[in-house]
Amino acid sequence: METVQRDYTPKGVKFYYIYKALAHPETNGYVTPFTLEERLLHVKEAERTLGSEIPWICDTMENDLKHGLGDAPNSEFIIDQVGKVAVRRSWSNPSELRSDLEKLVGAVDKPTTVADLNMKKAEPPKAAKTGVVARVKMPGQMQALKIEPAMISLEPFYVKLRAEADGNVTKSGTGKLYLGFHLDPLYDVHWNNLAAPLTFEVKTSDDTQISPSSGEAPKVEVESDADPREFLLDIEAGRGAKSFEITVKYFACNDKEGWCKPVTQRYTVHLEADRDGGNSRRSGQPVAGGNRRGRPGPAGQPGAGNRVMGMVFSVDVEARVLTVRARNGDNREVFVPEGVPIRRDERSTELSELQPRNRIMIELDGDKQDDKGRPLAKQVMSRSS
Repeated sequence: METVQRDYTPKGVKFYYIYKALAHPETNGYVTPFTLEERLLHVKEAERTLGSEIPWICDTMENDLKHGLGDAPNSEFIIDQVGKVAVRRSWSNPSELRSDLEKLVGAVDKPTTVADLNMKKAEPPKAAKTGVVARVKMPGQMQALKIEPAMISLEPFYVKLRAEADGNVTKSGTGKLYLGFHLDPLYDVHWNNLAAPLTFEVKTSDDTQISPSSGEAPKVEVESDADPREFLLDIEAGRGAKSFEITVKYFACNDKEGWCKPVTQRYTVHLEADRDGGNSRRSGQPVAGGNRRGRPGPAGQPGAGNRVMGMVFSVDVEARVLTVRARNGDNREVFVPEGVPIRRDERSTELSELQPRNRIMIELDGDKQDDKGRPLAKQVMSRSS
């Protein structure tokens, strides 16, 4: 993308990246921001770490632009001089973009190569060691719930809550609930393990039960770390229950600024799927569905047995991971090894050509999994929708 920008900016083409809701929170440690100011800090982080010269447009906290453009996680648009969309694709493809601009604006004499760029990239921030505290074992595919931070604290949300639930919770009110408290790297903070560990308390209505209703993070031997503090709970929400409240207490430290302080903050968690909540790619998450070839998993789980069927939700070409959305709204990740046959509209194609919302059927390679517990694809068949 940067090579295309270098070649076509002199021809009058303007390039912009759009900051939208995070498609994969926790990537490089970054978590979902709570305020517009934090979103703008994320934009600054992207400029710093990527070394890009392309300017950014920041979406609203209500994600108006994301919704208006169709909710695709990595879409691409060419807008002409009168403001009409000349080209649109649901998945950005720099080589196709260059081809489009050659037709619309004209070819360049000597195209820029990646080796010509010499971009100044930087590492994401890291306030303390990670990999100290074991991650929670998830019971299957989970979906993000809408949360509302109570902006009554004078302190920023150094630690941010991510709430997820299995598909049964938003349908019947009963199931598994995940609470993850993640340090925000924007604030250069880490846990102070010499002080009292993080605690939380849940407040519900009379007809809703969450067990346990309170919890304390494990005590850690090292003085500091930056791993999330995670809890897996059971919930049985009464009929008509819409939300519950969480109070969390923790100590946060910032070595650069030389402080360590106790913080108390509150959230309202809504029993409603957050369509902008993204999909966390946490390691060690088990695969939803059955664990034996041809045997279905729990009712409503996507991709039971030896096939995964639904629509393409996202494509991570570099990681070779396809995320498929089933009819019930659950997502499932599948690893696609090099050399696996991929067909789209009855023609052989590459993983990069698959687009969000394409219909897809993936035949799995028995019980084989990658090192993150994702099933391995044996064959991929897709069609445009």
